[in-house]
Amino acid sequence: MAPSASNKLPALRGGLIVLLAAVLFGASTPLVQHFGASIGSCSTAALLYAGAALAGALLRRPVQSEARVRSSDAGRLVLMALFGAVVGPVALAWGLQRTSGASASLMLTLEAVFTAVLARIWYHETLDRRVLLAMTLLTLGGMALILDRAEFGVAPLLGLLAVMLATIAWGVDNALSRGVADRDPGQVVMFKGALGAVVTTLLALLFAEPLPAIGPAFGLLVVGATGYGLSLRFYLLAQRSFGAARTGSVFAFAPFVGVSLAFALGERSGSIWMLAGAALMVAGIVLHLAERHAHSHMHEPLEHEHAHTHDDGHHSHSHALLPSGPHSHLHRHEPLRHSHPHVPDEHHTHRHA
Repeated sequence: MAPSASNKLPALRGGLIVLLAAVLFGASTPLVQHFGASIGSCSTAALLYAGAALAGALLRRPVQSEARVRSSDAGRLVLMALFGAVVGPVALAWGLQRTSGASASLMLTLEAVFTAVLARIWYHETLDRRVLLAMTLLTLGGMALILDRAEFGVAPLLGLLAVMLATIAWGVDNALSRGVADRDPGQVVMFKGALGAVVTTLLALLFAEPLPAIGPAFGLLVVGATGYGLSLRFYLLAQRSFGAARTGSVFAFAPFVGVSLAFALGERSGSIWMLAGAALMVAGIVLHLAERHAHSHMHEPLEHEHAHTHDDGHHSHSHALLPSGPHSHLHRHEPLRHSHPHVPDEHHTHRHA
């Protein structure tokens, strides 16, 4: 069956899905700063990921539609929870209490750089000159933000460095999540969120953090459900069709949503350095969205289970009764050589010279 129109433009399709994830996550940063102003860092993280776990539980799909999480995924999920649901949000919450919400939002774009580097090392995803230039622009933008905060003293600078630590932790989390991108995203979000919420709750008790008020606690639960739970579901879906490095890079649009909301909430810390950093980061994102990668490549025999359709040029196996939409079951790919535009998704992990 010939590829559908959307599958002829895999970068655009994956980019649009991850942009939706970015809008949800980007809006969460200034809201976390707002609701978490008087709440301990561990308590903030616990509430965010409790909300994410609840959203994941509600977003689970039937076994006929999505592949189940397996016992063999447990180790990876624990590491994802450690980096993505403990270290990342605790560092972010601590940093947001000490630095500008706008600067912190923009600094989160560096998550894309760490994700891309790890995707290259762990999964051998190709990074051509366009992608490398995009990474360079994002990094230069982050450096401009550091120079911006350095003018305001030690505390804002330490807060921004804590946000950078969060981007490193989430970069590791993003790279690890590529290994479960073909599982039911709702289940992945539920397990990761639940593990993170339990650990950070125990840390909050250990450090004797005070109980949060009902209003801010409810606000953080809602932010966690949308900005962390629903956003992560879209992020995992994007990784299937876009690869870890490119998903992380386009996700760098999220901070600009956060900056816009931060200024709408009263943030007034803009400067020439912040403007320069934002301009560099926008240029890096645009480079990714305009990417087109096509060449002749070989698909080796492969047997796996994941949600798929039969209009993408890669799933030609037969059914007694062909399902009408996305469905999941164990299936086999026969050897195939062809040429078409593609990105390093789950079916395009071939090496490049």
